[in-house]
Amino acid sequence: MTSYKTEIGSDINKAADLLMSGELVAIPTETVYGLAGNAFSATVIKKIFEVKNRPFTNPLIVHIASVDKLSSIVKQVPDIALRLLHAFSPGPLTLILPKKEMIPDFVTAHSSQVAVRIPNHRLCLELLNRLPFPLAAPSANKFTSISPTNPDHVMNQLSGDIPYILDGGFCNNGIESTIVGFENDTMLVYRLGAITTEQLQEIHPNTRLVNDNRVIHSPGMMKYHYAPKTPLLLTENVAGTIQSFGTKKIAVLYFKQPAVESAAAYKQVLSINGSFQEAAANLYKALYELDKQKPDIIIAERLPDIGLGQSINDRLKRATSK
Repeated sequence: MTSYKTEIGSDINKAADLLMSGELVAIPTETVYGLAGNAFSATVIKKIFEVKNRPFTNPLIVHIASVDKLSSIVKQVPDIALRLLHAFSPGPLTLILPKKEMIPDFVTAHSSQVAVRIPNHRLCLELLNRLPFPLAAPSANKFTSISPTNPDHVMNQLSGDIPYILDGGFCNNGIESTIVGFENDTMLVYRLGAITTEQLQEIHPNTRLVNDNRVIHSPGMMKYHYAPKTPLLLTENVAGTIQSFGTKKIAVLYFKQPAVESAAAYKQVLSINGSFQEAAANLYKALYELDKQKPDIIIAERLPDIGLGQSINDRLKRATSK
C-alpha cells in the first residue's frame, strides 16, 4: 500500500483533484469524518476497505449532493423515502434503496441495495457538486475504532495511509447517520443515529428497529464497533462499578455532571446540563480523550434510553461487546 505524507488543509480544489485521480480523501460531514473515494470505481472502493482494514462483507454509504442525483444510482424511491428526504435531507439520514448497475458490488457487499445519503455540511456539499461521481465514504478511521469528529482524530488513525484530510472543523452531530430501509409499508431502522426513532415515527408510524446482527443489511450493524483501545464497561451505577475495580486506573465517561465526584483518575462529562444533543456531539471526542490517558478501564454511564440517548447507548454497547 502506498505511503503518504498526510496533510490537513481546507483546499477544496486539491481534495477534488485527488479524488478525480483515484486517491482517497478524508472529508467532513455533519456526523463524522468520512474516508471518501469515487463510488463508481471498484479499484478505489477496494482501497477504502484496505486502508480501514474493513471486511468486504460490511457495506459502505454513498454520498450525493442532492435528491436530483438519486436517480443516477438507484432504480426507485418509495413514497415513504421521499417523505423522509423532504423532512431530513440534507442531514444525517441514510436510505437503503435498490441500486443501479454503475454502483460496484464491493460498495454494497454484493447486495442489490445501496445505502445513500445527502450530507448537511457546506464544504462536503461543495466538493460533491464539483465531482462527476458520488463518494463512498465510511468513517475515516480503522475498522471498529472510535469514529473521528475532527481532523486530528483522522490524522491519529490514518496518517500515512491517505494524502489529504479536508478540514471542515468539528462535526456538529457527532454520531453517525440513522439508516433506514423499507419492507412493504414498514420502515426498518438498521442503525440508530442522529435522527431519533421518535422523529422517524412522526413521518411514518409503522417503524421497526432491526436488532438482528447476524445478517449485515447496512453499515453500522456489526456487533463490535466504535470502540476505544481501552476496555469499556457500560453501567447505570458508576459509583458501585468504580468500587468493584479496586486499585485499577479508572476513567469515567459521565452523561451529565455527577452529584458526587468520583475518585476516578480521569473523567469526561458529555453534557453538564444533560443535553442529549450536546452529549452526542461530544461522545467520540470524549472517548478519544479518555483513551489517550491509557487507563485500565473506561466506565461509561448509560443514558436514559430515549431519543438520542438510545443512539448514544447503542454506540457504547457496541464498543463494549468485545
